[in-house]
Formats: sequence, C-alpha cells, structure tokens
Amino acid sequence: MSVPTKPPKFVRRLKATTTMTSDDQESNRTFTELLPSPWTDQFHSVSVDASEMDALRKEIDVIKPKVKNALMSSQGIDSAKKRILMIYLLVSLGLAHHFEDEIDETLKESFEKKEEMMEGENDLYTVSTIFWVFRRYGHHISSDVFRRFTKDSGNFKESLVGDAKGMLSLYEAAYLRKTKDYIMDEALIFTSRHLDSLAADGTCPPHLSVRIRNALTLPQHWNMEMLFPVEYISFFEQEKDHDEMLLKFAKISFKLVQLQYLQELKIVSKWYNDLEFESKLPPYFRHRIVENHFFVQAMCFEPQLSRARIIMFKTHVKANFDLAKWGLVYHVPSFEEYMEVGEVEIAVYATLASRYMSMGKMVAKEAFEWLKSRPKIVQSLCVKGRLMDDVTGFQDDISRGYVTNAVSCYMKQYGVSENEAFRELNKMVGEADKIINEEFLTITGVRHCVLKAVIDLARMIHVCYNGYEGYTDPQGKIKEYMTSMFVDQIRL
Repeated sequence: MSVPTKPPKFVRRLKATTTMTSDDQESNRTFTELLPSPWTDQFHSVSVDASEMDALRKEIDVIKPKVKNALMSSQGIDSAKKRILMIYLLVSLGLAHHFEDEIDETLKESFEKKEEMMEGENDLYTVSTIFWVFRRYGHHISSDVFRRFTKDSGNFKESLVGDAKGMLSLYEAAYLRKTKDYIMDEALIFTSRHLDSLAADGTCPPHLSVRIRNALTLPQHWNMEMLFPVEYISFFEQEKDHDEMLLKFAKISFKLVQLQYLQELKIVSKWYNDLEFESKLPPYFRHRIVENHFFVQAMCFEPQLSRARIIMFKTHVKANFDLAKWGLVYHVPSFEEYMEVGEVEIAVYATLASRYMSMGKMVAKEAFEWLKSRPKIVQSLCVKGRLMDDVTGFQDDISRGYVTNAVSCYMKQYGVSENEAFRELNKMVGEADKIINEEFLTITGVRHCVLKAVIDLARMIHVCYNGYEGYTDPQGKIKEYMTSMFVDQIRL
C-alpha cells in the first residue's frame, strides 16, 4: 500500500530524476561488490522451545499484577514523584509496554499537579527524570524547571558536577530539547564536558562509569526501545537499592521477546532464501535481511506485534531493491535538489506506512491521511535520516561509485572542505532532532501511537548511523547490538 493515492510533487520528481538516459550513465562504471552479511544463513535451522515460551508467559502473568499494584497504589505528591521515577524504570527495563494504560493514567494525573510536584524539589536526578518521562510521553513540561540549578549568570552550578547520577540524568534530559530550549543546549554542553572525566577518574562505581560511557555514545532518547534494556538491566542489577521483583520481571520479559525474535528470523530468512534474491540482484544490492529485522524492532518491538515486524522486512527489502537503481545514475545535483529527492530514498514514508498498517483499519486510515500532508515532523525525520546516512557512509559511497551524496552536493555548492561539510550537516541533524521533539509535543488531533512511530523510526536511524554506516557495513557496534539481541540469551 502506498502512502498517497496520487504521488506528491517530490515523488514524481524522484521518478523523473532516476530515469536513466545516455547522458546520465557511464557505461564503463563498475561497482564494488558488497560483502555478504554474516547473519543471512545463521537462523535457518534455529530451534525455539515453545514450552519454554509458555512457561515464561505464565511467570509474567504472576508477576505483572504485583508490579501494577506497586505502580498504582500510592497517593500524594511524594508518591506521585515515586510513581514517575518507577515509570522511568519500566521504560528503561523494557517493561513499559506491559502497563501502557496505567502509565498514561498516572502521567495525566501527575501532569496536572506538576507545579506542586516540582516546588522545592532540588534533587537533580529527580527533576531531570521527571522532565524526561513527561516529555517522553508527549507532555510539554517547561525546561524552566532547570533554572533552579543555574547561577545568576545563567550557567549551571559547578557544585552539580559531584552528583554523577544527577549529571547523567540531566544529560539524558537535554536530548528531549526543542528549538528554543536554550537552557537545555547549555545543559548538554555542561554535562558532556564533565561526564567523560567523571567516568574516567575512578570516583564513580564501575557500573555507573559504563552507563555514562554508553550514554555519551548513544543517549537513551535516541536509542531503540528494546535495545536499551540490554545495558540497563545489567546496570540496574548492580545498583545497591534495586528492586528484585522488577529485575526478575525484566529478565523474564526480555528472554521471552528474544525467543520470539528467533522464531521470526527463521520465517523471514526462509522467505528471503526461497525467493533467491541473492542470485537475481546486482552486486551493489545490500543483502541485509537479518539486519532489517533488527532495525524494525525500533518500530514495533512488543511481543504481540510479531506479524507487523515480518511485514515490515519484506517492505524494507523491496525498498532497498528500488534504491539499487540509483547506483547507475551519475549526477551531482544542487544540495537543495538532492535533499528534496534524497529524503525519499531513506524510505521513511514507506516504513511509516507499513507500521501504520498494523494498527488497525481506523487508525491506519487516519494515519495515512495525516502522512499524505507531509507533516513537518516527518520531513525533519527524512532530513535526519538522509544526512546521517550520507555523512557516515560518504567514504563508502565514493569508493563504490556513488557520487550523489549530501556531502558531495554541499561541498560542490558551497565550495567547502569535506570536514566543513560534515560539521554543517551534523548541525542540521541536531536542528532536525529539536524539531522532531517539538512537533511531537505540540501536534494535536493525531493519535499518540501515530506520532510515537515517527519517534521510534528516528531512534532506528540514530542507532543505524551513529558514527558508522550500520546498514551497509553492520560491524562494530551494530554487530554487538545484534549479538546481544539474537545470540546472547539473557540469564534468568
């Protein structure tokens, strides 16, 4: 299913631009063949014990009511703070999807009392975490709550540096900033400057140092919702005051999802091999079926969305096949022209459309109508994806014969060096992130689940292109992430 019934101007232009003529082609061009994925054949014969999955579901059914009671039973302002801090734990441990209604109810009630809740609260961790949770769920709390931690000059107090956990929470909160959240810009500069030394000087517990270093590499807000618990469960277990019931629940829930992912990988791997894609496609086609499954988890990781995940691979593989045609076009347009066309190449609209298809007919119809309007949040997501992809994959693109890249276009149009182009394009990514956050908080008349899908796709893009080209060359961090999801089963 396509997003618009009639393709908008920018899609028609894409088709026109990719029409190959003798002027556009170089018949003698060759492309470096990509290395095959080491994952493609790994899950054909994987065996998952259905009885083990049933046993895990039964354990979840026993623990879940107890956790729900702990979340919903307490009352009062201090208890409201504790409930929001617990919601943060549920999100971080990969458990929030079990309590969506309870979390929504808690946050709606608490948001109405936010001024009373924040009055006199001077704990940096508490204020930062409450801010993070409210904005994470689309509640527009003002960044002025952080004024209490600044001096008259507007700079953050140096005394905060001794609170490593609070500094980390402020750093994480800063990534939910909007375009005019200047205090959060300062918070990000302030915390980034100090956290690295806090993690290295030996004053932090080792597990907190690891958590800080991971956050400096990939902040939680832009991490995939089911990937973050891989590190956080281990961190939480080493916290002296951790809740044993929550820890057990997190491990059981994560184990069940891991087993379900393996079942799905067996299905999509068989589908991919039965169609013999590898023998039919050009050498520059990216055979990444297992990687596709990993990245789609950003959009729908919950156990009940298995069918949606399978449909979305298949969608990604088809989109990748279409993009392979671009490899034959030798053209360096202006930067503006490239961005208008290149925004489509990232397949944002197709990915969102396939996600909305799994939400039911009524939601899907509303979502498609909204998507057809080219909302600002989606346009900014396209910019983020296109630029992060092109910056991290620039050298690889050039080596494989692709010259139509945002970096090349920017260098040519503005007469700047490669490094200058990288710096300016990364600034554009930062601005796109702010707009995405802002639109998520201010858009009205659109269901939360529809907007959340946009944020989830932004997280997928961030993980995929976080200083590396994680789709074309899924080594390093991406290999580490995939191993933690598909190979290293969590110990109960």
